Amino acid sequence: MNAAGSGPVRTGREEAEREELARLLPAPAERDVPSEPYLHHKDRLMQHIDDDQNSTPAAAPARPARRRLLRPALLMPAAGLALAGALAVTLTGGGESGNGSAQPRETAAVLLDRIAGVAEKTDVKPVREDQLVYVKSLMAGAELKEDGSSKLDPLHEREIWKSQTSKPVIKIGLIHEDGDYFPLNEGGPGTPAGVHRPTYLWLSSLPTDPDALLEELYRMTEPEEGHEKAQAVFDLIGDLLSENVMPPENAAAIYKAAAKLPGVKRVDDAVDAAGRHGVGITRTDKRASTATEWVFDRDSLAFLGERRYRTEAVGAGKKGDILEKFAVLERGIVDAYRERPGATTK
Repeated sequence: MNAAGSGPVRTGREEAEREELARLLPAPAERDVPSEPYLHHKDRLMQHIDDDQNSTPAAAPARPARRRLLRPALLMPAAGLALAGALAVTLTGGGESGNGSAQPRETAAVLLDRIAGVAEKTDVKPVREDQLVYVKSLMAGAELKEDGSSKLDPLHEREIWKSQTSKPVIKIGLIHEDGDYFPLNEGGPGTPAGVHRPTYLWLSSLPTDPDALLEELYRMTEPEEGHEKAQAVFDLIGDLLSENVMPPENAAAIYKAAAKLPGVKRVDDAVDAAGRHGVGITRTDKRASTATEWVFDRDSLAFLGERRYRTEAVGAGKKGDILEKFAVLERGIVDAYRERPGATTK
């Protein structure tokens, strides 16, 4: 009887003690999500970030470079998304320029996509096979010595006229430099249009799908000994952009293909050989300890030029040594050698 009646008495006393303890303890802090889900999503997010940073890209990447932290597969509740947003601001702010800004800024892939969009809408007059592409530029190159040292030549202007015929030709162009004219001649049976003599018609034949184009550029490129294959492709793209004219859809595709190369980065302030400041796209060849940097007008996003420099000391060569710099001053289409755009033949 006593045992049966003691149960309710003990339960009531325990309830009273529990209520008293609850009253004395501070109220728990409010959380958007429970602790375990929060930590789980945080761990997933950080793992994806680590995977991005530690992955080694293949020689010919099959997918485009992407802005980090924008992964549709990473589904989170509201608080998890807030955490991702806070981490995104922390990790993407500032970038290569080191300006210390806490605001996220566009990546190389996003910048190249904007440049491609402008290129695709640019009105380009088709170049006939009996015409010439004319480019006036400002340039300087360095002579490399066996000990690794280099000396940059003085800046000088250069004009070039490039044949646009598809058939093999011995005279592929003409250069005006240092007050003299020099024919660009090839021996043997002549050189047809192709990667080593890119004409408007040949450039128009390239794939306009960025993945297919990148695969084709890899196929056509053979790196020099001690250089990365991806860097050779990056440099080839720079050559195609610098002294040629191509259809808008091909220009757009080539920028989108460049965005797929591993290691491309955005530069906040890049300067061409003419001293013009703009935004840049750069890639470092870690095997050769050199970097190539393209410069674009900050407003129009037009290609201005490029430069190549050392990223590490090599022998007597110093980090930062300029190996080559180039700036496009004028580009056009003419009907004869020594003719300038808007002028008569001299």
